Amino acid sequence: MPSKSLLSVQNLTVSTPAKTLVHGVSFSLKKGETLAVVGESGSGKTLTALSVMGLLPEGLIAKADSMDFGSHELQTLTPRQRRHLRGKRMAMIFQEPATALNPVLTCGYQVEEAFLIHSPKMKKAQRKAKVLKLFEQVKLPNPEAISDAYPHQISGGQRQRVMIAMALAHGPELLVADEPTTALDVTVQAEIIKLVKSLQKELGMAMLWITHDFGVVKELADDVIVMQQGKIVEEGPAKQVLSKPKHAYTKQLLAATLTLSDKAPAAQKTGKPLLEATNLSHTYPARSAWLFSKSKGHHALKNVSFQLNAGETLGVVGESGSGKSTLARVLTRLNESKHPEGVILFQGENVLQLKGEQLRQSRKNMQMVFQDPVTSLNPKLPIGKSILEGVEAHNTLPQKERAAYVAKLLKEVGLPEDAATRLPHQFSGGQRQRIAIARALALQPKLVIADEPVSALDVSVQSQILKLFQSIQKDRGTAFVFISHDLRVISHLAHNVLVMHNGEVVEQGPTHQVFAKPKHAYTKKLLAAVI
Repeated sequence: MPSKSLLSVQNLTVSTPAKTLVHGVSFSLKKGETLAVVGESGSGKTLTALSVMGLLPEGLIAKADSMDFGSHELQTLTPRQRRHLRGKRMAMIFQEPATALNPVLTCGYQVEEAFLIHSPKMKKAQRKAKVLKLFEQVKLPNPEAISDAYPHQISGGQRQRVMIAMALAHGPELLVADEPTTALDVTVQAEIIKLVKSLQKELGMAMLWITHDFGVVKELADDVIVMQQGKIVEEGPAKQVLSKPKHAYTKQLLAATLTLSDKAPAAQKTGKPLLEATNLSHTYPARSAWLFSKSKGHHALKNVSFQLNAGETLGVVGESGSGKSTLARVLTRLNESKHPEGVILFQGENVLQLKGEQLRQSRKNMQMVFQDPVTSLNPKLPIGKSILEGVEAHNTLPQKERAAYVAKLLKEVGLPEDAATRLPHQFSGGQRQRIAIARALALQPKLVIADEPVSALDVSVQSQILKLFQSIQKDRGTAFVFISHDLRVISHLAHNVLVMHNGEVVEQGPTHQVFAKPKHAYTKKLLAAVI
C-alpha cells in the first residue's frame, strides 16, 4: 500500500479581483521527499509556496479543491491554528532575507523567537544554546558574534544562513524553501544542501524547493514541476525531466543553463587600462571589532592589485566575507568609514584623491548594481523615476526625451513599458534586479561594478541579462567588474578573474586558464563545489 502524502494540493488558483495569477496547480508530496518547483520569475512559483503557508499578500486570494497537510485541511483552519503549524510543523525559508529579518532585533534573538513561541517553557540558556548549535549547523563563522549581530552587520549570504537556521529550529515535517541557496557562495551552497539532505533523512522531512538552479534540482529533488505563466507545463521524476524534457519551455530553460566550460567572447583591444588598483587595503574600524576576532578592526582588503581595460570584464569570486563587496564599495568610494590605502586610477585620475564636483563626475562614469535590489530601490518611488535619478542629477537628457528613454531601458532588460509607473514591491525578486541593472546603465557609464547582479534571476532571464551585458560591452566598450559566487557565470562572462579569500587575492589571470588549471588550493576548493 503506497504511503499517504504529507502535503496534497488540488486545483490551486491564486487571483486578484482583476486577474488570475496561478491556474489550477496540483501536486503532492510524501514524507521524506523533495519536490522542486522551477520556472521563470513571475511564473507563480512563490505564490504557490505562499498559498501553502497561508502567507499570501493582502489582495490575493487562494482557492483550491483541497489543500491537505497531514490530517489538516489548511483552508478550513483559523489564523491561530495556521500560526500553530507555521514555524513548528511547517516552516519557510524566504527568498530575500533583507526583508524577512527584523532590522532592529539581533540575529540570535530572531531565531530564539521560534522557541519562545512554540516552546515557551524552555529556559533562556537552553534557547541560546540551541541557537548557537543551529548557527554551527549552517556553517556560520563565529556563531556567538553572529548571534549578537544585527542583520545589516553581516553579509547577504550570512543573512540567508540565519534564515535557514530559523526555519530548521523545530525540525519541521515540511520545509518550504524559496530560492534558499541563491545568495550563497558555491562552497556554502554545497554544505547547506548536504545539511538539509542529512536533516531530511534524520527527520523524514518533506521539502518543497523553489529554485532556478537546475544543478540544485539534480542534487536534491525526487520530482520536479515546471511552471510557466501560472500553469504547470511539465512534471515528473527529476532525472527523467532533466534528461528527456518534453515541453519546449523546459527545453528552453535547460538550454539556458550555464557550465564551467563556457567562455567569454574575445575582448576588444584597447590601450591604457581604464581602471587600475595598486596595493588596495581597507580596514573596518575597531567599533565593529566585536563581530570579528581582531580588536584593531577587520582587514577587509589586503594589498589588492589588478587592472581592467575598456571593453573587458573582470570577474571577482570568493566565499561570503572574502572582501568582494568591500572591493566594489571601495572602488566607488561608497565605503568611507575609513579612507582606504593604496591607489585607484580611473581614466588616469586617482579616485581616492577626488573631491566635490570631480568625484561627482567620476561617479557618473562609474555606476554600480547592488547585490540586494530590495534595499537599493526606494520603496515609495515608481521605478521609472528610480531609473532616471542619475539622469536628472547630471541633467544628461532633455525632459521630453526621458519617458521614451526609460521605456527603451526597460525593454533592454526584458520589462514592459508600463512597468515605469509601478512601485518596487509590485515586482518579483528577479524583476527588481533587472530594474537595478537598467538604472545603472541609464548614464551610459564607462565602467559598471556589478555585485551579484544575476544571483536572483532564473536561468533564462540570467542568460538574457548576460547577453545584454555582452551586447552593451560590444556596442559601447563598457568595462565591467563582475562579482559573483557563481563560477559558471564568471566563466561565461569574464575575460579575467580575481579569486579572493580573507580580503586577499590568492589567484588571478585569464578566466579559462585559472578555471582549467587552478594553482591555489582555495581556487580548487571553489571549483570542486560547483554542482
